[in-house]
Amino acid sequence: MKASKPDPIDGPSRRNFLKVSGAALLSSSLLDRVARAAVARVAPGAFARGDETLKVALIGCGGRGGGAAAQALSTAGPVKLVALADAFRDRAEGTLKNLMAGHAAQIDVPPDRVHVGFDAYKAAIDACDVAVLTAPPGFRPQHFEYAVAQGKHVFMEKPVATDAAGVRRVLAAAAVAKQKNLKVGVGLQRHYDPGYVEVVKRVQDGAIGDVMFQRVYWCDGGVWVNPRQPGQSEMEYQMRNWYYFNWLCGDHIVEQHIHNLDVANWVKNATPIRARGHGGRQVRTGIDHGEIFDHHQVEFDYADGSKLFSYCHHWPGAWSSVSEHAHGTKGYADLSGQRIEGGKAWQFGRGRGEEGNDPYQREHDVLFDAIRNDKPHHEANYGATSTMTAIMGRMATYSGKEIGWDEALQSSENLFPEVLDWKANPRSMPDASGRYKIARPGGAASS
Repeated sequence: MKASKPDPIDGPSRRNFLKVSGAALLSSSLLDRVARAAVARVAPGAFARGDETLKVALIGCGGRGGGAAAQALSTAGPVKLVALADAFRDRAEGTLKNLMAGHAAQIDVPPDRVHVGFDAYKAAIDACDVAVLTAPPGFRPQHFEYAVAQGKHVFMEKPVATDAAGVRRVLAAAAVAKQKNLKVGVGLQRHYDPGYVEVVKRVQDGAIGDVMFQRVYWCDGGVWVNPRQPGQSEMEYQMRNWYYFNWLCGDHIVEQHIHNLDVANWVKNATPIRARGHGGRQVRTGIDHGEIFDHHQVEFDYADGSKLFSYCHHWPGAWSSVSEHAHGTKGYADLSGQRIEGGKAWQFGRGRGEEGNDPYQREHDVLFDAIRNDKPHHEANYGATSTMTAIMGRMATYSGKEIGWDEALQSSENLFPEVLDWKANPRSMPDASGRYKIARPGGAASS
């Protein structure tokens, strides 16, 4: 089971998040629009009997999408995949073929339910009970908002947005989802890893005394590159190479490092109140590396005076670590290593690879159990707060300025294109040499 902790929308130590940001949300025309569109009653089929077949739609057919769909199909009780949607036909058909290899008996996706294009998500969501949202994160607010409006349960991958405008959309839709008794899971799977659950609980119970500071890392060699192909429109190029454009990915501090930042917030059961840091492009500076930085270092402050030191880089051949660490007045916790030194020393004894301990599967098991048995399951809010923590870190490194939580959350910046069309131009465009404008610290605190 997942660690017992208050719902972040209601829990006392995170109420400050909504207290300080409530004005921005309540004054938002988006919140009013979503609330007006909501059905006042609980959505039909808000939960299902154990023997009732749950229909799943996959929106976003990349590698993580295929994995999430397979995990949804591996939950207890009858489940069927009934629709897929992706911007690209080759992605949708390739993922369907791969899923058929392991789950053929649970797949009912005729050709007319393989939907392709920017609006494909609507038809796929309309056909399902549970929407699995795994498109590039820039689309997450739009897809989540629509799924909630249609009364669908949701599993969505992290991060849940790439800018503050998107986070506000997710929070508004999350409030409607809760009103409709819809179950929402977010792919921050460390919350389902038994070792993480136990070590965080022990730290919160005082095993290392008061937590003075934490260190978190996502330092590795980086990810794939999809070079520009002859005849590609700018929109298709950026969509195929999505990791390197902020409207789609948010930079790797948001797309990957969110996992580590989320653990730090989990330990504190709080979000930071401000951030400062630096970053840039030192190693991955090629023409196909888009507009993102290849390293970020951020110092976050929590309201209780404790610090979080955040490091992430994409440097091939350099020192690497994906880990989280907490230092207290009485000891030290290696959160990722799931051990405690000093204080109340401890080591988690079971491996994550043991049967039943796969956190990627467990997060789906718990979600689908909640749907079948009408249990509370509302993860959109802590998904949004952890996403916003990462976005605030990016804002600090891109601007070179100190950024407060209120300032970050209320930012007017919207990275999403004005028009979604294969012939339309995204907001960030290359110069004559094919290179993009890179954030310059010391400028405006934008993205």
